[in-house]
Amino acid sequence: MLKFTGMSLRRGKKELFKDVNITINSKVKVGITGANGTGKTSLFKLILGELHSDNGDFYVSNKLIMAHVAQEIANSQESAIDYVINGDAEFRQLEKAITTAESNNDAVKLANLYDDMQQIDGYTATARAAKLLNGLGFTTEQESNPVNSFSGGWRMRLNLAQALMCRSDILLLDEPTNHLDLEAIIWLESWLKKYQGIVLLISHDRDFLNAVCNQIINIEHSQLTQYTGNYDSFEQIRAEKLAQQQSQFESQQRQISHMNKYIERFRYQATKAKQAQSRIKALERMELIGAAQLDSPFNFNFKIEGFIPQQLVKIDKASAGYGDVTILDNISTMVEKGDKIGLLGFNGAGKSTLIKLIAKELQAQSGGITHAKELKIGYFAQHQIEQLHLDHSPIEHLKMLDKEISEQQARNYLGGFDFHNDMAKEPIINFSGGEKARLVLALVVYEKPNLLLLDEPTNHLDIKMRHAIAVALQSFEGAMILVSHDRHLLSTVIDKLLLVADGKVTTFEGDLTDYYHWANETRKNRMESTSSSSKTATNSKKQQRQDAALIRQNQKPLRQKIRQLEKEMDKLEKQSLKLNTFLHSESAYSPENTDKLKQTTINLSIIKKNMQQLENEWLELSETIEDINLDRC
Repeated sequence: MLKFTGMSLRRGKKELFKDVNITINSKVKVGITGANGTGKTSLFKLILGELHSDNGDFYVSNKLIMAHVAQEIANSQESAIDYVINGDAEFRQLEKAITTAESNNDAVKLANLYDDMQQIDGYTATARAAKLLNGLGFTTEQESNPVNSFSGGWRMRLNLAQALMCRSDILLLDEPTNHLDLEAIIWLESWLKKYQGIVLLISHDRDFLNAVCNQIINIEHSQLTQYTGNYDSFEQIRAEKLAQQQSQFESQQRQISHMNKYIERFRYQATKAKQAQSRIKALERMELIGAAQLDSPFNFNFKIEGFIPQQLVKIDKASAGYGDVTILDNISTMVEKGDKIGLLGFNGAGKSTLIKLIAKELQAQSGGITHAKELKIGYFAQHQIEQLHLDHSPIEHLKMLDKEISEQQARNYLGGFDFHNDMAKEPIINFSGGEKARLVLALVVYEKPNLLLLDEPTNHLDIKMRHAIAVALQSFEGAMILVSHDRHLLSTVIDKLLLVADGKVTTFEGDLTDYYHWANETRKNRMESTSSSSKTATNSKKQQRQDAALIRQNQKPLRQKIRQLEKEMDKLEKQSLKLNTFLHSESAYSPENTDKLKQTTINLSIIKKNMQQLENEWLELSETIEDINLDRC
């Protein structure tokens, strides 16, 4: 059980939580929701003991074992499976004790340790770790690969597997689906449903929250409010409460208006002055009801200018890939006006390759691709975010597209994407990943395309923004191709599914549940089959070495940038350690150090923002390298 009693927490000048009184009982699965910046991650840090409340109490039994996903990107030489097994700390302790007892020939000690190992189910540790890795998309061959051979996104999967390996009583998960594909997300749902302890889950994935959670804690206006049920149930209850609040607010406003009119009319008349004074006092005692906050901060739609041709893109027996490596072979498909297409397939199957081919960022190796004369493409992808100018503001980015737009027009437009006031003129260097993604989307929308190519557009975005995108796409009159692991977005805007698999693009007859079953069966069959000679059947070892050398050469600038980022992160980490050492000293809070304490807090906040920025860039570059490697497979 976790219990908060009169708990308050501030970070700098901002009050995150005020007088919180909630209890989280055993075996509940709680979704933590709220807008970005409301304190969801700070709540986790408080529970983990990394932060302490300013007032009130937080209680959790020290007998309960807590597990959470490490946010640090591991750089270990040990194998993936050993890294995951490390999550079971008690198993590792017993394993070490057994090794010591064996070397000492202590038979009595060994007997007890073997019994302890049996009690914790330790002899199945390797099998349990392998099952976790398989569920999260790792092949049997990858289990023995060193941790540092994987990209950033796959290392985050290893961190997740390590947390799941822990035989915990409380599991804290902060956006666990960010680095997962659709198949791994659905597997994780199933795993969490069977978990016997308390789950605290921060997620912007509506379907994931619905499937896993039986309770929601929403953070809003410095308050934590508990709701029974999943996310859909919470939304309905909250909507009803807001409607009731708005009705009470309007009723009270009418009452206040009526009393004020009476006061103004009769306060100076001797015969009515007493009644007027009574109403003045009543107004002073009245507890005001606030207007309900019903509006989303986002207000935009996808507009199209000009004629939309019936046939936008036609691909005829085309092949595409990188260098001499073919990813998609002899594919034929067509994109027509009004098509809303979702692409399905494993990571590395070629979904992004197909989108790049249509976007003219990749030339066909053979065959033909025809683009309509009137075609206007709006392309959203992770590399678009990387190409933003960090020293430019949102307004400056918009003026790069339209030199004639006035500052006020730019402000009005960007306001629909929640870029208001100073934020619209602020350089984006300190923007979060979600804020940068919103800016790229704003730029795509502004160009009024008739074909949208959206490659994971909802990564880093909160539920309100995801909902705004879904609503805008539903009324879009052009064509759209979408790659996403957000099932709610796929199910609400997509009319047609295409499967990218084995170098082919085919229509998928079925829904997302059918696809999950297909993916599970396909992965199972691949694991059971012997594929050790599959590459040598198509390429000689010499050709493979040449291909690998070419890929390494192409990746060289990316790897150099990664090394540079790692040096910068190391430098900031040392600065952070120095500042934290001061903050944890008694002298930091003496009167003579008031100014130094204030400046240290500011500097530490800036360092944390810069660290987050560098880590995001590191992850994106690592993912780019991983995508290139996967597309070769």
